Order: sequence, then C-alpha cells, then structure tokens
Amino acid sequence: MNLKQKMKTLNKLTAPVALLILSASAHADVFHNYENLAEGFLGETFSADGLTYRNVNDVAGFYADGTPFSDTELGRNLVVENATLFYNDFPTYGSPNNSLTFGDVYIPGDNLSIGVLASAFIDIADLSNSASLDIAFYENGPWGGVEYRLEALLNGSVVASDSFTIADGGDRDNPTFASLMVSGVDFNGLHLYAWKDGAYSAPRGMIDNLSIQASPVPEPTSMAVLACGLAALARKRKS
Repeated sequence: MNLKQKMKTLNKLTAPVALLILSASAHADVFHNYENLAEGFLGETFSADGLTYRNVNDVAGFYADGTPFSDTELGRNLVVENATLFYNDFPTYGSPNNSLTFGDVYIPGDNLSIGVLASAFIDIADLSNSASLDIAFYENGPWGGVEYRLEALLNGSVVASDSFTIADGGDRDNPTFASLMVSGVDFNGLHLYAWKDGAYSAPRGMIDNLSIQASPVPEPTSMAVLACGLAALARKRKS
C-alpha cells in the first residue's frame, strides 16, 4: 500500500473519533432561573441554552373538584412572573425574583399569580443525566391528593421519575413549594405534569432554578489516544 492509500485509510478510521472529540466540547450544563427575562408572556414555545419548553397544558383531564376540562381551555403560554412577594415568604425557594409559570394570566410587579400547570415538556439538546427544579404550588383546600410528577424521557420513553402528592389538609389552601429531581440515567427530555385518579389534573404551578447536568463524555485526550491506537492498528493491518 502506498502512502496516499494509507493516509486515506487512516482518515476513514479517525474521522468519527475527531467528530466525537468536537461534540464532547459542545456538551454543557444548563441552569435557568429566568432572571435575564422580562416579566410577561413568552408564547407557547420558548428556547434558550439548548432547552425548548413546549406543549403547555395541551391535555384534557379533570379539575380538582372532578369537573372535566378540555385540551384547549387551561392556557398554553409560558409566563415569566416577578414573584418577589413569594420569595419574601419563602426565601429558600428558587432565586429571586423571577419564576416561570403557565397559562394566560400574570400580575405585573412584585405581586404574582401562580398559573395553571397540568402538563409541560422540555426538550434538551445535549444528552443529560440529572435534572432538578423547585416548584411552587397551592396545597390543602381543593388541591389535596393531586400528584406532581417529573419524568425524564429518552427519545420519548420514560427512563426515570420523581413525584410528590399535594397535602390534603382541608380548609383553606395555602402556597408552598417542593423540589423534584431525576438522575442516574441518560435522557434528552423532561415532562412535568399533574395527575390524579388516572387522569391529568389542573393545580397551580410555578418553577424556578431548573438545573440540568450533561451526561459525561470521554475526555478529548482519551479520544486522541484511541485515535492513535486506531491508526496504529490500520498500519499493522495494511503493512
């Protein structure tokens, strides 16, 4: 084999490795606390830093009192809400002062509305293996027994989940918050939704401090060593 043929063989073997090295440098963790966004409606889809929020409340189900709702009546907007008064009462929730809520309503200024959250999806550009968020909601009153679920999705299939059930103390409802986290598996999407008695429900929900860690990838130096090994193997086989 002449030199030109050897170089072509080497290029074929190492090109995929080079591409893998380049893609490794592109993977990054993502943290959204919504502080760089103006209060108001973001629309039905919002993309930033490799994340795409979509398909808000496009499900049918039942309100907490059992009344059915259609897949068009809950409001499909993503909404940045200045939630200063909530942070004042719950200083360990998220990062003041903005949160992300859902539906068709917000209150300008420091006061806030926690919007309806039945279902929302988040697509992730990079393969990830950990995600967490804080979620504010109302408990007791009519909301008791509704379950909030966070599912990690890999190409649309559920690979991990976390959940909690809203307290059912009766009497008047009150605001509070909790945290959800999925980890330990590779995924490229999230589904956050409310569930009760085998169907979607429609409690109030507002999120902050969405943190996503990218899955580890081979170190570029390790890949370079592998490339050299492949090149040596190619020389050995063709010599």
